[in-house]
Order: sequence, then C-alpha cells, then structure tokens
Amino acid sequence: MSIRWLFQPSALHWAWRTAALRSTLGRQRGVLRWTHSGGHSYRAVIFDMGGVLIPSPGTVAAEWEVQNHIPSGTILKALIRDGDSGPWMRFMRGEMTTEGFLEEFGRLCSEIAKTSVPVNSFFSLLTSEQVAKQFPVMTQAISQIRAGGLQTAVLTNNFYLSNGKSFLPLDRKQFDVVVESCLEGVCKPDPRIYQLCLQRLGLQPSEAIFLDDLGQNLKAAASLGIHTIKVGQPEAAVKELEALVGLPLSGGIPNTRPVRKTMEIPVDALEKYLKGLLGTHGPMELLQFDHGQSNPTYYIRLADRQLVLRKKPPGTLLPSAHAIEREFKIMKALRNAGVPVPTVLDLCEDSSIVGTPFYLMEYCPGVIYKDPSLPGLEPDQRQAIYAAMNQVLCRIHSVDLQATGLDSFGKQGDYILRQVQTWTKQYRAAETSSIPAMERLIQWLPLHIPKQQRTTVVHGDFRLDNLIFHPEKPEVLAVLDWELSTLGDPFADVAYSCLLHYLPSSFPILKAAILQGVYKRSLTGQASSAIAKQSGKFPEFMAELAWDFAIKEGFRVFKEMPASKPLVRSYHAWAGSRPQRTPAGVRSSSTAAAAAPSQETKGSLIISPEGLSPRVRKLYDQLLQFMKENVYPLEPELQRHQASADRWSPSPLIEDLKEKAKAEGLWNLFLPLETDPEKKYGAGLTNVEYAHLCEVMGMSLYAPEIFNCSAPDTGNMELLVRYGTEEQKARWLVPLLEGRIRSCFAMTEPKVASSDASNIEASIREEDGSYVINGHKWWITGILDPRCKLCVFMGKTDPQAPRHQQQSIILVPMDTPGINIIRPLSVYGLEDPPGGHGEVRFKDVRVPKENIVLGPGRGFEIAQGRLGPGRIHHCMRLIGYSERALSLMKTRVMSRTAFGKPLVEHGTILADIARSRVDIEQARLLVLKAAHLMDVAGNKAAALEIAMIKMVAPSMAYQVIDRAIQAFGAAGLSSDYPLAPFLAWARALRFADGPDEVHRLTVAKMELRNHSRLQEPAAPRVL
Repeated sequence: MSIRWLFQPSALHWAWRTAALRSTLGRQRGVLRWTHSGGHSYRAVIFDMGGVLIPSPGTVAAEWEVQNHIPSGTILKALIRDGDSGPWMRFMRGEMTTEGFLEEFGRLCSEIAKTSVPVNSFFSLLTSEQVAKQFPVMTQAISQIRAGGLQTAVLTNNFYLSNGKSFLPLDRKQFDVVVESCLEGVCKPDPRIYQLCLQRLGLQPSEAIFLDDLGQNLKAAASLGIHTIKVGQPEAAVKELEALVGLPLSGGIPNTRPVRKTMEIPVDALEKYLKGLLGTHGPMELLQFDHGQSNPTYYIRLADRQLVLRKKPPGTLLPSAHAIEREFKIMKALRNAGVPVPTVLDLCEDSSIVGTPFYLMEYCPGVIYKDPSLPGLEPDQRQAIYAAMNQVLCRIHSVDLQATGLDSFGKQGDYILRQVQTWTKQYRAAETSSIPAMERLIQWLPLHIPKQQRTTVVHGDFRLDNLIFHPEKPEVLAVLDWELSTLGDPFADVAYSCLLHYLPSSFPILKAAILQGVYKRSLTGQASSAIAKQSGKFPEFMAELAWDFAIKEGFRVFKEMPASKPLVRSYHAWAGSRPQRTPAGVRSSSTAAAAAPSQETKGSLIISPEGLSPRVRKLYDQLLQFMKENVYPLEPELQRHQASADRWSPSPLIEDLKEKAKAEGLWNLFLPLETDPEKKYGAGLTNVEYAHLCEVMGMSLYAPEIFNCSAPDTGNMELLVRYGTEEQKARWLVPLLEGRIRSCFAMTEPKVASSDASNIEASIREEDGSYVINGHKWWITGILDPRCKLCVFMGKTDPQAPRHQQQSIILVPMDTPGINIIRPLSVYGLEDPPGGHGEVRFKDVRVPKENIVLGPGRGFEIAQGRLGPGRIHHCMRLIGYSERALSLMKTRVMSRTAFGKPLVEHGTILADIARSRVDIEQARLLVLKAAHLMDVAGNKAAALEIAMIKMVAPSMAYQVIDRAIQAFGAAGLSSDYPLAPFLAWARALRFADGPDEVHRLTVAKMELRNHSRLQEPAAPRVL
C-alpha cells in the first residue's frame, strides 16, 4: 500500500520536521553495517544537540548580546565559569532548578558585564520554538542514515525547564537512543555518558561516529575509540559524514536505499523496457524506497527523467489484494478530473520484465507530513494543512462518476458491509494465530452496519501521510496510495482519516487485515519492508483497540427512551443488543443468572441501588440478605480464628460460606463487562453496577473473599483475562475463578521508593530458554496463605530500555525453588492472616519463558491496566467501611448518656454525624462518576477521576471511622467492634495502589493541562 514516503524533496523548507518513523515497528538493531573506503564498519551515528542539530547556546548568546547591548562574550564567560562546579554545568546535571539557575547565573553575568543582565530574556530565547529548530540538513541526514539501516542517537548536555520537563526540542522518534545529561546526572565530556550511550546502542566504540561542536567533547569521545566529526557548519559536517558511512545524506532521494536482496528485479530487462517506452538513453539508477508495507516501490533515474515504479510483490497473494491495475486506472481518470494525483505513464502487465505486473508514474517532489501532530508548525499552519486536506477530500467525493468513466469502478450500495466481508476474508487468508478480539469484532461488526447515504469515489486509505504538500504553502500537490479505492460511502474516508486520533503517534495506520498479511508475507520472505517481521503484534493491538472502541462507542443517547427511575441520570444507552455467547465446551465461571445486559443501566450513572436493572438489583438484594444472615453473625468467630494459633490456616467457616455464595450466584461478580463482554468468566456487570455491590461487601472485612471478589486475586484474574495466553488462563485463571487457589502480586520493594514503579530493582534475566528472577520484595499481600499458588511478579528485563519499557510481568508458581518468605508484616499490629503481607526474597528463581505476560517490556502497561477497576473496588469498599461505621455510631450515641443527656443530643456528636453523611455522599458520587466514565469512555479517559477517588476515599473513610471511634469511647479501640481494623485498613489504603502524594500530583498536572476550564487573568483586577 504505502507509497506516501516516496515523494519528498531534498530541500524541505519550513514544514519538513518529522524525518523518520521510529522503530516501534522494532527495527532490527545491528542488521546492517556500512563500510567506508578506509575499511571501518559503522553501525550508529551519535549526535550532540546544541551546535549540531540546533543552534548552539554560544551562537544564540552572541546575537542576543548585540540586540540587548550586553558586552560581547558575557554569556559565554558565565557558561564556562568555574568549570564542572559552575552553575551551567550543575544545571545540566539536573542539580539545580530553572529558577535557582537563573538567579545564580544572572548574578554571575551581571558581575562579568558590570551591569544588569536580563538572563531570563536570554533563556526564553534559547528555549523558544523560533530558535530551537532542527537544521533541515540534519533532519534529512538522520532520515537517510536510518533508511540505510544504521542506528541514531542523541547525546546532549541539556537541562530541566520550569515545567519539570527536560529541554529536548527534537522529534524523539528520529533516534533509537536518547541520552540527556539532566536525567543521567552526568555531562560531557565525562566518559561515563559516552559509555552509557554505547551501552544502550549495544555497540563498541569503534562502531559509532560522534558529531559535536566542542573540542573537549570530541576529545573525550575519541579517547574511547569513537570516530568523531567536529561540526562548524552542519552542511560541511554532513558531507564528511557521507564519506564515512558511504551513504548519500544530502541532495539525494529521501527514504531510499539500495534494493534489498529479496526485492531485486531484473535491471537489464527494465532498462530495455524503459528506453523503449520513453525513448530516453543514458545510465539508469535504481533505488528502493525504504517503506512500503504492501507493494514494493522503486525510484528510477534515467537520464533526466525521475520515475517511480510500483509493482505487485512476489509469491502467492491475498485475493483482490495489491490491485495495482485499479490504482493505475483511477489515478489516470482522476488526473483529468481536477484531483491532484501523480502523472501515471504506463501499466505493464507482462510479468516477464520485473517478475510481476507494475506501473510507472512521474516522481513528484513535495512535503509529506508523517506525524499527524505536525510538530514544529504554528497553530495557524497546522489548521491550514488540515483545511487543505479536507478540501481535497471534498474534491475526491465530488468527482462526476459518469464523466470520468468511473461509474462502473465499483459496486453500488452496501459499501460498509462489503468492506467488513472483504477484510474478514483477507484476515482469514492471512491468519497465523487466533486473536480473540478479532473474533469478537468479526461477529459484532455485521450487526452494527450504518445505512449508506450516497455513493462517491472513496480513497479507502485517506490520511495525512498519503498527501504530498507544496513545500512553501498549504496546498496538496498529490494524493497517493489509491490501491483500496472504489465506489462507496464517503463517510468511510472521513472516519479513516480520523483514525489517527485513536492510535499511538508511531503506530502504522493500516487495516488489521493488511497488518496480518504483511506479517504473514514476512514469514515467507516476501514482504517489501525490512521491518515487516516485527509487525506480528500489531494486528492484535489493532483488534483490541477496535473492540474497545466498539464497546465504548456502542453507548448512544436514545431520545425516545424515557428515564424509568428518578434516581437514574441516563447519559448513554446501549446501541443494539449484543449476542451473549459462551463457546462450546467452555463452562461459565459465574453463577449469576444469565441475562442480556440491561438497556436501562448500560452506560448510566446510577447513583443509588434503586436505579439498578432488575437483574443487578436482584443480586444487590441477595447480597444484602446474605451479609445479614451469614456474614455479620459469624464475624466474632472469624475474628477469634484470626487471633488463634491456627490463624495461618484458612477458616473452615469461610470455606463453607464460599460454597453458599456460589450456590446463590454471588460469585465472581467483579470482572467488568468491557473485559469480559461474553460473560465467559464473570457476571457481566458494568463498573457502576459492581460498585454498588462492592460497597455492600465492604461492610465486612471478611466478605470480599467469601464472594471471590478480594484483592489481589481480583486484579490478577483481570490481568489474566485481559493479557493471558490460553495456556496461562487454563493453568491459573480457572482455579482462581473457582476459588481453589489464591494468588499474590509482587511489586513493592524495601530498598526503593516503590510509589514510582520505574524504581523497582528486581531482575528478570533470560538464560538458557528460561527466565531467572532475583529480587527482594515486601508487603506482598496474600503470599503467606497456604492456598497461594501463583505470584504475579514485576521486575526489570531491560534496565537500559526507555523508562516505562524496562519492566515485565511474569507468572511464578509458588512452589518454584528459590522463593524464601522472610516474615509476615503487620499493619498497626494486625497480621491479616491467613494471607498476610509478606517480606520475600527471590533468589535464582527459574521460570519457563512462556510464563511471561504479553512479552518483555510490557510490565508497566499491564500494571496500569490492572489498577483502574481495582481502585474502584478499594474505594467502594472504603465507603462500605464508612457506612457501617456511621451506622454503628448512630446506634451507639442513641443508647448512651453522658453529662445528663443522651449523646445524640450533644451538638458535637450531631455535627460529626452530619459531616460523616456529607463526606460519604460526596465520595460515593465521585467514585460512581469514575466508574461511569470507565464504562463509557475507558480507563484512560477516566484517569483524572480514578486519581481523585484514590485521593479522597481513604482519607474520607479514615475521618468517618475516627469520628465513630470517638463517639464509642474506649470501646471503639477494642476488638469488640470492627472500627479499629476498619481504621487501620483505611490508613493503609492511603499507600496501596499508590500513595496520596502520587495521586495529588496526577490530579494537579491534569488540572493545569486542562485549558478548557474558565481561568481568571493572572493580573489582579482593577476596581
């Protein structure tokens, strides 16, 4: 498909900023070596930033001093003053805040200049977008280096800005490795920072080239064996670099490379054909465009002609795919209809020339924006670019079908349905393994097809990076990649162009079936892209994203649906019922009565149990009755067991109650509907619905386990449902769902601040086909329970990877040798048996490779996905604590007398009761709002609310319980009532799943980023 990379000029002017697609596609490191005439092999180029990629501080300072009438050389003298101990070097090591640096640096400059120096003005200029722009010649060079198979890195002395972010005004996707002095705490020319960069690149010094503008930095690099280039003028440095790597880095054709061996075509036959077609004679140059996931595409220079050849790939192809004949036909027709397309020259269906059919078109220079965020452009420029994009789409959809002869270019009507059917067939033809989310989509999509409004030409792959723009103005010169074009619904193009809003910026915007086909061709060596083999994970990602989108966007507002209950504030309703199916041979682990999702409560903010659907309200009432009849009466006996010598063995009473709960259908209620849409594992409740039930369970410390809804098992089960393989689910998920085993989650460590998960030090090292685990963990809830058979372990597989890709999660059987439980830990003297909270050492614990979850480097992502629903559960249980504490308090104060009158008549008691009721209601509404947003918009969209509830609920519960204890007097401290343990766990939950400080920080940052809220002017009002 993708020919959007083909048409780019050597001079890219103001708009060209995003040079290369970063290797989230997983560029194979070190596959290619380039050897220059001297015989050295190089595998990476390392760039300094200031003075190499952007203007140096010295250059900026010299111009600023002239403009501000500051003595020449003042800034430079201050920059080098006191060497390593001076303010500039300390600032670049991250040892000073921006404010502290500017204050000290200002005094130093004023002392040198013997006049006041406005250093804030200089610093603002230095860090401004107008100045800190990457040199175009370097942007193009980096693009060519990466296209040639070499790695790139930036190694910079930089600093923190006042917003807490590091100063790096570059597109990070240009580089395989980024090393920043302020993050590492060490600056050039310290050899350690060069060694760190080489280590992350995985190279020896002799395999790298380093560019810098300062002699001392170059000298340090050279002393390690790195080849160096001193940069005076960027253009001259690029020429020197060209000679070393043996690649054209300037003035060449961007994103081209020598033809890959598997994509070679008969040059003599092609040259003969071209000379016969064009009547042109002279030497022929042939290059391959580095990208192009579908049809191999080549650049040809023959005498003064520049051409592009696009051919079908070799081998067996998917039905109707790689239709270059249709691409040629429509481009030829649209050229005469005023739609900007490249000029096509000839369609050759003779496979004897280059092995497969192909067509030729003119090479069209211009600008292609690969990053949809358009970094480096001003807001009005970005708006103009997107306006031009929309205008050209309107022109495409306005083409007269009969006048252009395109009225028979495709079938009329049912375009969306046909697309679903076509891509389902394409996916099946390319399928290499089963993707559950894809299977759900294949069943869901045909049931939710919108009605087609009109028929036009549709592009089929319309997006920003398929357009060539004029280099100096927002004008579309050509629309590329017409392979999927046909007649259809124009809204499909509009929707597809908006897809980028839902994808990571570096993700390939291709249909899942195409991604699957690319991957399958890579397995047979027939893919046109060198990175195709790494694309195997993308179809699954795309399918999961689409399924998530289908669930979220399935909620719609039905105006004709009346609100059935006054307490239900309906925002959304389910758009059509979804089939609830359980695959043959699979037993549902939920004993709740099977029923279709409630039309009344799907996506509704239900603020009281009265608003629940009949099915869920029945569960709620059952739960209340079960608690009243079975749980509360047994609490004293359960408490005595926890204080006995047998406390580290499960209570038989708990086990009996579990069987009763199963029998009544009160089992595995926690799994959210979005995670388990088929109700294969749980009861199929939304987060809002379960929140009401969870509050009831929270009224007793023993209840969650009785209903198999207790942490950490709930989070671990959801983790396995979301991310586990079928083998992992069979071994661990099924017995957890059945309540036959328990589990724990090992992340927190005693030697680091584990509130920042990136700090963890435990290692997961690959060795001889296994993973070997070493680490020291503590506060591992549930690990002392004899039924605990699984430890979900978080550790680092690659400490040199980006910060949030270092961690992995692996499933560790508890009977694996090397696990040593050191001791149980207590919370305010409470040991919480039989599960407890353990301190544990893992020493050389060897686990099979297949126990890794999702793959190396995915741990942080998994842990974050696990926490969202868990935080709702914690907070609603805390509200349950609070409700019971308030109930006990009211009963107590109505039965006790002090100072001549009942406690209930004392003003302080009444005030405490009032405050507690208000606090509970406020917290509950906030938690329910968070659950509602998770249901209708997803965990990510609810991030602010999730952080807020974790801030609010534990502190609220602590205060409400504390008031109840105060009203009880000394009895409240005793074990005769649940208030003391309620208080202990409410306090502990200010740490669990992240301390209050982390959540406050999250809320504050998100609030400051929210510019949509009404803001007061910074200056005081004048009355």
